[in-house]
Amino acid sequence: MSPLVTQAKVTNFTVTNTIRPVFEGTRFGDVGAYERIDAIAELAIDPNSTRGKKIVDLEYAPVGKDGLVHYSTKVSILRPIDAEKANGTLFYEVLNRGRNLSLALLNRASSLGMPETVKDAGDGFLMDNGYTLVWSGWQTDLPENKLKLNVPVLPSVTGLSREEFIFDKADQVMTANLTYPAMDMDSKNATLSVRQNADDPRSTVSGLSFKYLSPTQIEITRPKGFDNGVIYEFIYRAKNAVPAGLAFTATADVVSFLRGSKGHDVASPLKKIDNSIGLGLSQSGRFLRDFIYQGFNADESLTKVFDGVITHIAGSRKTYTNYRFAKVGRYSRQHEDHDVQGDQFPFGYALSTDPLTGRTDGILQACRTSNTCPKIMQTDTSTEFWQARAALMSTAPDGTEIKVPDEVRWYFLAGAPHFNVWGAVSKSKAVCQYPTNPISAAPVMRALTSAMQGWIADGTQPPASQYPNTRDGSLVALSELHLPDDSYMPVYNVLKVMDHSVIPPVAGKAYPVLVPQLDADGIAMGGVKVPRVAAPLGTYWGWNLRNEGYAKGNLCGLNGSFIAFAKEKGAIEADTRPSISERYGDVEGYVKVVKAKVKNLVDHGFMLPGDVDFVVQQAKKDFENL
Repeated sequence: MSPLVTQAKVTNFTVTNTIRPVFEGTRFGDVGAYERIDAIAELAIDPNSTRGKKIVDLEYAPVGKDGLVHYSTKVSILRPIDAEKANGTLFYEVLNRGRNLSLALLNRASSLGMPETVKDAGDGFLMDNGYTLVWSGWQTDLPENKLKLNVPVLPSVTGLSREEFIFDKADQVMTANLTYPAMDMDSKNATLSVRQNADDPRSTVSGLSFKYLSPTQIEITRPKGFDNGVIYEFIYRAKNAVPAGLAFTATADVVSFLRGSKGHDVASPLKKIDNSIGLGLSQSGRFLRDFIYQGFNADESLTKVFDGVITHIAGSRKTYTNYRFAKVGRYSRQHEDHDVQGDQFPFGYALSTDPLTGRTDGILQACRTSNTCPKIMQTDTSTEFWQARAALMSTAPDGTEIKVPDEVRWYFLAGAPHFNVWGAVSKSKAVCQYPTNPISAAPVMRALTSAMQGWIADGTQPPASQYPNTRDGSLVALSELHLPDDSYMPVYNVLKVMDHSVIPPVAGKAYPVLVPQLDADGIAMGGVKVPRVAAPLGTYWGWNLRNEGYAKGNLCGLNGSFIAFAKEKGAIEADTRPSISERYGDVEGYVKVVKAKVKNLVDHGFMLPGDVDFVVQQAKKDFENL
């Protein structure tokens, strides 16, 4: 029998830079100092292989003498200098637009770049625990100073491409960049329309015009009668498509190679890798859901890539990645990019049937077939129930509850907005009606990261899923939402069955609208409450509304809202919520309540004992800064 020829693999791994020690020589607990390795991973894939055929347009890519398509990605690694001190887990973060968000979420760090200084390490949580941290490029549309994916351009692939722009400013003339270059700069071969709201008819009104500044840039002249938040849609003939779906094989094969799996042409520089965890936040969380759904958690030899996956703030969506003229940074919101690709059925991990399309499917179907399903934790905030239709993960369109599979945990972080770093403060934004929500999910996410490590390493069961449901009334139709004042009533990012075979797409039937019910304080029910929400100083919502002059009344992006309690009884007219003084008395009373809430979180596995003092002191500062 002839030897097996691997059809997708890492062919070379070239170290371009080493910082040893990194973090200015800081030592982390018993693990010691870390080093950073930057490298280029060269990869190859057979376009006719099973995995290659999954990649849209890969058949149009040039091949080498070996019959393989060659591409490359940048890689950055943080590892203990003493490999024996590593905990055996490769912790891979899927970058968000080239940014590292994991250290901001888990290490109390402020930098979103590749870590190097001691400040970049934050409090060292991941390093203290001995993780080997890895990042690699998966996006093709990033600048060269970011970790990006380099893939062949496909000059033979042309066609229509659609872009949406919302400028949120009053300039008469605005410049917009195109993801792919135009085939020609003849304005007759492109159309520009404007509409105030996502569901309004597209219009080519008098005064609206555009001109090409270059094949990848246009200048738009705005018409009269529309405000700063209007939607401009540009449809044009594009060229130079790329097989953007190689993002999936690049991620899978880099992790497979680094953890020492078979089939690659070179040996991994890492030692003592027993397990792997994949983390994705927002854009990259959607990527990981799609990665699993499309079957890429199995490498070329059908070996599992990630043992555990944490998808944070992804909701029910997947990504606009494995498509012709993909736009991986785009995703549906109620106002922005409302009908972009990447949000259609299936929504949940379990197998279910969609009565609107007649399809039966689930996120885990492909990995069940190959026996490569990872253990999964998905964590969503209040924002994801409004903008990312998170209710569709557990409730079918006919109202039937969908069971969360045994290898999945789903946690709703009630009252939290999409994303904040530790110590965020509420602030005003011109485009939003209400002050922003300052809550960070970080305290709970640190505990769940540790729980995931125990789950994959020794089988220790993590906390049970906690999410709102129709059985106990914590998940309701929007019409049943309890609000203290109808003027606060939000809108919802309604999802419809979309026909994307035409441009612009055509909408079909709508899915039901279900959202978490609110308690007497206006805070979402049915999930885990981080300390600042469990001991509130105001009402925390996952939505905010656009302000006058900015498409008023639509959801204000991913911003949440914070409506502060009155300090004293009667200080805010007609406010029925008890005041801060009525609730807590003074700062000592507040701290006492916080300590009780924190203890409950620790007891149930949603906070680490080592974080208690920090969280309590932070809460005290919040109270004193009122």
